[in-house]
Amino acid sequence: MQRWKQYGGLAALFAAFLAAGYGGFTATGGALPWAKRSAKALQRGVQEGGGSLVDFGRGIVVAGPIRKSGLMLEFLGLVVLLAAIGIGLYVYVDRYGGFEDGERPAQ
Repeated sequence: MQRWKQYGGLAALFAAFLAAGYGGFTATGGALPWAKRSAKALQRGVQEGGGSLVDFGRGIVVAGPIRKSGLMLEFLGLVVLLAAIGIGLYVYVDRYGGFEDGERPAQ
């Protein structure tokens, strides 16, 4: 396949998704409904006061919809999965990384 056909196809695909996104954005009323909701949520949060995310007396604060819908086990599973992926990537890069001790770039 020629390069101009590849770039042309990619540009057409990008334009199609951009048009679909813009169409959906305008059909739902744009950003105004979301801006009003987020402003109300921020104002309510400021009025009620906040606290630290980790308080050893209460534990870790989890968002209300997760806690109230009974999704704590799924949330914990997702946290454990992401932590395992992070640790696995760290071990992989440490063990099989592309740099040897003498090849690291100067810092």
